[in-house]
Amino acid sequence: MPRKATPPPSQPVRAEPGKAVLHPRNRHTGRYDFPALIAGCPELAEYVILNPYGKQSIDFANPDAVRVFNRALLRQFYGIQHWDIPPGYLCPPVPGRADYLHGLADLLAQNDASAIPRGTAIHALDIGTGANCIYPLIGHREYGWRFTGSDIDATALASARTIVSANGLAWAIELRQQTAPKHIFKGMVLPEDRFDLTLCNPPFHASQAEASSGSQRKWRNLGKLDPSRKLPALNFGGQAAELWCEGGEAAFVARMAEESVAFAGQVYWFSTLVSKGANVAPLEARLKRLGARQVRTLDMAQGQKKSRFVAWTFLTEAEQTNWRAERWPKG
Repeated sequence: MPRKATPPPSQPVRAEPGKAVLHPRNRHTGRYDFPALIAGCPELAEYVILNPYGKQSIDFANPDAVRVFNRALLRQFYGIQHWDIPPGYLCPPVPGRADYLHGLADLLAQNDASAIPRGTAIHALDIGTGANCIYPLIGHREYGWRFTGSDIDATALASARTIVSANGLAWAIELRQQTAPKHIFKGMVLPEDRFDLTLCNPPFHASQAEASSGSQRKWRNLGKLDPSRKLPALNFGGQAAELWCEGGEAAFVARMAEESVAFAGQVYWFSTLVSKGANVAPLEARLKRLGARQVRTLDMAQGQKKSRFVAWTFLTEAEQTNWRAERWPKG
């Protein structure tokens, strides 16, 4: 798509801060129905405990419990019958991942008369899809979108392919290995590709030591730090590439912004999660300098945990209109 000479990009637009609740379309609001979850995934029964308030829960300090809990959630709410990950790989919190996808759906709807475009005409690129393949699974089940997932880890991609194949979704979810770890979009966005969305959960930490320190803080926050008990290093798991990179989250999203320019005409909305609030303003400023036409920061919250994603596009309003008319389903 040719680039046009246009006026300077607009200022970033911030969403209004909201309450610490899940997205209205998120299936995981309210308390979990553990009898129903166990009925669909009997192995979960082994991991159900009573919390200090006498309510059923699981021990989030136990990686096996978290993994089986995710399997039960995916089976009950999204019809994903087969899901597992290798030991030590990131086991993501399903409700928070779903919130990101619902926020992206809202972003598309803002430019399409408030109607969320659905179906395989919408193509999303998941950067760092991981062994869990969580975004493509939920995004396809919720909105029917087609996904391409990328990762630098061959073991993670093998796991993701097994999940995709076991659930009969190879026609909707493609997986590509990034063989140049320093690159994000290069080699993953092919000349013939057009992506309506890109999404990413970037590495959070700047080093392995920082990741371990963050894990210990998480234990304290969960009230699970017990010197007499042998605890895993990370309750949600995670390989090095999933947890940290040189420069941490700030450096990763800066590199993503810089590299996105080369694919400006092939992507409608780029986006990334930004876990550290202090990283948002520098990213917005960088995107403005790079010529992004629109930059939007949308806040999300799950209980006491707050996060947000930043989305940007280099397309002019006229180019966006043409994109929607040519690619998005009508009616």
